[in-house]
Amino acid sequence: MILLPIHIVAGLIAIGSGFTAAFVVKGMKVHRKSGMIFVYSMLALSLTGAAIATIRSQPANIIGGLISFYLVITGFLTVRPRADEFPWVDATMMVLGILLAIFSINLGLTVYRSPSGTINGVPSAPLFVFGAIAILATGGDLRMMVARGLKGKQRIARHLWRMCFALFVASGSFFLGQAKVFPKPIRILPLLAIPAFLPLLILVYWMGRVLLTRWYRRSSLSFKGAGELQLNTTGQGLRADRPGASGS
Repeated sequence: MILLPIHIVAGLIAIGSGFTAAFVVKGMKVHRKSGMIFVYSMLALSLTGAAIATIRSQPANIIGGLISFYLVITGFLTVRPRADEFPWVDATMMVLGILLAIFSINLGLTVYRSPSGTINGVPSAPLFVFGAIAILATGGDLRMMVARGLKGKQRIARHLWRMCFALFVASGSFFLGQAKVFPKPIRILPLLAIPAFLPLLILVYWMGRVLLTRWYRRSSLSFKGAGELQLNTTGQGLRADRPGASGS
C-alpha cells in the first residue's frame, strides 16, 4: 500500500518539525520554516491516516486523522491575513468539526455499551475526548466568525492550542500507539510517555503564559501579519517580526 510509507514519513517529519517549532523562538526564520513543514506534513499524515483507517475499517483512527486535519487547518488560518468577505473556509471547517463531534461521541457511546468496551483495541475514552475537543473547537470557530476575526492574545491562544493538540495526536500515536517499533531496552511505557505527552505540557505552559499572566501585555508590541508573533520560549518575551512574514 503506497499510502503507508507516505503516512510513516509524514509522521516522522511532522513530529520532528512540530517539536522544533515548539521550542525555537517563535516568529524567527527557523520557527516559520519548521512551522510550515509541520503544517504540510500533518496534512499528509492526517489524510493518509484517515484513508488507511477507512480501508481497514478503523473508525476511531478515521476520527483521529480528521480531527488532526481540522485542527491544523484552522490553527494555521488563525495567523494568516484575513479577508473581509464571508469566511467560507472557516465555515466549512466548522461544519466538519460539528460532524466529527457527533460521529465521535456517537461512536464512543456505542463502544462504551458494547460487551468488549473497545473497537479495534480502542476504548471509548479517547473517542469522548475527540468529541469534546471538536465541540470546543467549533465553538471557537463560531465565536471567531461572529466577531469577524480574533486579535491579540485570543488569536495567539487559538493558534497555540490547536497546533499543540494536533502535535499531541501525532506524538501519542507514534510513541505509544507504535511502541512495538522501538528497541526492547527502551520500550518502557513511562519513558515513551514523556515525548508522547510533551505537547500537552507545552500547551498548558503557553496557554497559561498568554491568557493568565501579564506576559502578553508586557511583551507584545504590534501584530500586523501572519508571522509577527515572536514567542520567546526562554520566557524573555515577544516581539514583532517584519510585516508579511508567515506564521505557523
